[in-house]
Amino acid sequence: FEARAAERPNAVALVFEEQTLSYGELNACANQVAHRLLAHGVRPDDRVAICVERGPAMIIGLLGILKSGAGYVPLDPTYPLERLVYILSDSAPVALLSQQSVQQTLPVCEVPLIYLDDADLQDESVCNPQVPVKPADLAYVIYTSGSTGQPKGVMVEHCTLVNLVHWHCQAFALQAGSHTASVAGFGFDAMAWEVWPALCAGAVLHLPPAEIGNEQLDVLLDWWLAQPLQVAFLPTPVA
Repeated sequence: FEARAAERPNAVALVFEEQTLSYGELNACANQVAHRLLAHGVRPDDRVAICVERGPAMIIGLLGILKSGAGYVPLDPTYPLERLVYILSDSAPVALLSQQSVQQTLPVCEVPLIYLDDADLQDESVCNPQVPVKPADLAYVIYTSGSTGQPKGVMVEHCTLVNLVHWHCQAFALQAGSHTASVAGFGFDAMAWEVWPALCAGAVLHLPPAEIGNEQLDVLLDWWLAQPLQVAFLPTPVA
């Protein structure tokens, strides 16, 4: 992703409603988050939880966590409080990223809470942090549905995610300038298939409005058809 931002900083990386972010802008914002996390002592292979609505802050936060060397633990703000409490307790993150709009849904947390919409993040450096990350370091932890007991955290390493990115770009001919979308739920593993190949390839990532849920098939399909997409994953009922 940093290589794409260096090569084509003005290319569009993210489209959300009427807002667009270039690769240079997205990289700079993510760097500011990473430097704030590093200032809190976050190190490679740590876990950082993130609870945000779908939108630019979600992508900025995820990138910032990875740039700090940590692995992200997604907390969907639509989850029941009991599930959020359990995931936070079980994953034992060293920090939590969130935003003011979901503050009321957050459980009490003992670790540093960083709001992605705080103006003071603008004081952090926009330079790429120099954090060594090994292939076996943690990239993210995704939790199962818990349909047969307590949800279980599945740890995904960087080497696994890199393999996915390379395969995905080759299998779907995803490249710089391609248009693709991410509609998977924030806490669902499919989001990694949609987001990271796009940003590593230099593609344009389109995000639907946060209020459009995957159960609103007609609205979601209308949104899809209105976008200039070349690659997209559709839920089975839509297909």
